[in-house]
Amino acid sequence: MTQREAMEYDAVVVGAGPAGLAAAIRLKQLAAQHGGEVSVCVLEKGSEVGAHILSGAVIDPRALNELFPDWQERNAPLNSPVTEDRFLFLTGSASYKVPDFMLPVCFKNRGNYVVSLGNVCRWLGQQAEGLGIEIFPGFAAAEVLYRDDGAVHGVAAGDVGVGRDGRPTANYQSGIALHAKYTFFAEGCRGHLGKQLEQRFHLCAGADPQVYGIGLKELWEIRSDRHQQGLVIHTAGWPLANDTYGGSFLYHLENHQVSIGFVVGLDYSNPYLSPYEEFQRYKMHPAIHPFLEDGKRVAYGARAIAAGGLQSLPKLTFPGGCLIGDDAGFLNASRIKGSHAAMKSGMLAAEAAFAALANGRANDELAAYPAAFRASWLYEELHRARNFKPWMSKGLAVGTLMVGVDQIVFGGRAPWTLHHGHADHETLRNKAQVKPIAYPKPDGVITFDRLSSVFVSNTNHAEDQPCHLRLKDPAIPIKVNLELYDAPEQRYCPAGVYEIVRDADGGNPRLQINAQNCVHCKTCDIKDPTQNIVWVAPEGGGGPNYPNM
Repeated sequence: MTQREAMEYDAVVVGAGPAGLAAAIRLKQLAAQHGGEVSVCVLEKGSEVGAHILSGAVIDPRALNELFPDWQERNAPLNSPVTEDRFLFLTGSASYKVPDFMLPVCFKNRGNYVVSLGNVCRWLGQQAEGLGIEIFPGFAAAEVLYRDDGAVHGVAAGDVGVGRDGRPTANYQSGIALHAKYTFFAEGCRGHLGKQLEQRFHLCAGADPQVYGIGLKELWEIRSDRHQQGLVIHTAGWPLANDTYGGSFLYHLENHQVSIGFVVGLDYSNPYLSPYEEFQRYKMHPAIHPFLEDGKRVAYGARAIAAGGLQSLPKLTFPGGCLIGDDAGFLNASRIKGSHAAMKSGMLAAEAAFAALANGRANDELAAYPAAFRASWLYEELHRARNFKPWMSKGLAVGTLMVGVDQIVFGGRAPWTLHHGHADHETLRNKAQVKPIAYPKPDGVITFDRLSSVFVSNTNHAEDQPCHLRLKDPAIPIKVNLELYDAPEQRYCPAGVYEIVRDADGGNPRLQINAQNCVHCKTCDIKDPTQNIVWVAPEGGGGPNYPNM
């Protein structure tokens, strides 16, 4: 067993996103209020806080109001209050605006703010450091540490300087062990340690399968005469087929910038569908294209989204730790929002952990956290939204009608709860049963290819390191995925990581993994039909470096 240098803390937080930072801050606030001291550290795999944060984002400030009632005086970067909501249904050549009086409350954003969530997290990181919280960017949590009794005892950061062959190089440094009385896992959607904990402690027993979407986003600078700060536009319909869940967002930030993005539910069935190409097609719609004309794309990224809601939440606690934020799946899909939910979950967990620490407890189960969640406004909000994704999985027409009934007629309090019947990796149809989709070539002005997009994500990985995209069985990509589904990993990956290469005569097909392109979206870990691809954390500091995303 590797002998590691160890550091001891009361609480270790894995991930400097909104959930992890809110949890760390709340712990320190409670300690200050009660005249005590709590040692807290945050481990972040990105090169800096915010480097791996990608979201639309329109943020509901409810949780932030609770964490920092004076956030405006502290200059939190919430600079663009929502001024107008537009919801459009798109056909191939036209758009139809839903009248405001017909919009369910979940689609109304007055009182919310258009933000860069990455910049909000950078600001939260500054507040955390001001409270004495230690943040270690560039350190990826690679392993959960356990005590002899099986309780979680912290995490180990990944080793640095391991060569592609798995052997130490001249730059090798063993990852440090971070021991904690309580460990908060806030890795975001499909966290690779969270997934291990769910399996080890059977946290998903009794829950519906988690269901996901992939969100793709670009940041643009547009002409001033086409910019309306605070404007929020959502669309449904074209270019997706009626039976495929998804939609778009177009948010007007400050400084003539817009966030434009596209979400596709990963329960789609056609293996020829490419979420990336659908996003590029969407930008050419006559209702969208004029915003971008004569503009400049400045950034790109992609991230999976946990959309299962209340039915898919795992058990939140286990001896020695808990899941918070999107590591558990606290996104409200109906509102297209998760940041406020992530923060609130982190705060609730922190309050439970502080009470335990104050009573001299350690490495036991924080039962007060799920109990507090069930008594909170967050539970009430997710309960109202619980039927949104199941209804929308039944197709755009039926889903839209029934969501309207659920949200407008019943106010989210219908006397039934629908369930998710399948995991996303189970839904692909055989290639012989579907029609291939012909996508137009990018024009390099409004639409782009994957590699030029990866370039503006500032993605980088040390070349001489083990591949962080592991295959359980190296034969499956050809024998199963290529044979049955025409290698869908080539299309669901938004970064050109997976490629089928052949000899000059067209024979001997094999899967090439371009791991250096990976933007850490986790889609492959979710959608691979045999669950043969396993995403693990690469060397700390690698991956995208998102500015203002």
